[in-house]
Amino acid sequence: MSQKIPEKVLNDGLKVPAIGFGTAFIKGTEGVKVLTAAIDAGYRLIDSAFNYENEGMVGQAVRQSAVPREELLITSKLPGRHHAYKEALETIEESLYRGGLDYYDLYLIHWPNPKVGKYVEAWQAMIEAKKRGYIRSIGVCNFLPEHNERIIKETGVAPSINQVELHPLFNQELQLTKDAEHGIVTESWSPLGRGHSMLENEQIGSIAAAHGKTPTQAILRWHIQLGAIPIPRASSLAHQKENLEIFDFELSEAEMKVISALGREDGRLWGQDPATYEEM
Repeated sequence: MSQKIPEKVLNDGLKVPAIGFGTAFIKGTEGVKVLTAAIDAGYRLIDSAFNYENEGMVGQAVRQSAVPREELLITSKLPGRHHAYKEALETIEESLYRGGLDYYDLYLIHWPNPKVGKYVEAWQAMIEAKKRGYIRSIGVCNFLPEHNERIIKETGVAPSINQVELHPLFNQELQLTKDAEHGIVTESWSPLGRGHSMLENEQIGSIAAAHGKTPTQAILRWHIQLGAIPIPRASSLAHQKENLEIFDFELSEAEMKVISALGREDGRLWGQDPATYEEM
């Protein structure tokens, strides 16, 4: 590809690309083809999860790829049902076995599961897993500011990443600010607002056209300039390449404000509270 992907340095020193590749719902032999094509296209940060049931697919794509393992950054996630300390460590080990990997570059708590309330215990297990060499960098998903503040207060260790739903209709201004206060990089799942019609929005379309870009590229560029790492999913090679071509232009401050102003109260795709994310 023609553009070099910039890197961000996490609070523990790990360098990660400014954009990643999402693999939710991508599985099996076809998934291996999709992911190896994405790696060939230039993606190096790969997102997965125990609950996606595709860690094996990711591991197979890593082995089939011509790109050396050490140049890839592979992410997986701990499910909410396995937050008890011993169970969390065993689940991380199972993630490694499923993927056929010696380590994960990033491992995240998939959600805080606040009704059960064992996410501090899970975080302590993550800290231990990092000490054992299972994981290079540890983070969280769908954690609200109060969840992050509690684990930091009780362990002294801040997550490197907080992966949350983030897109123009749900712009997460407070979350971004609070994450940044703790040196946590925000990562955006569903960065294009899957299920919404943002790609047809006239304001986004006008901004994109002014730069000779697509609405998809304008939205992803908005994430980059917010300081977030978008992890779009794309099965077609054309879309995979399109999503990477976002580092040769810049949105103005006024254009950023226009896109951010699209946020609305019903913009969240998965309900109004991470406590509703039972499947995670």
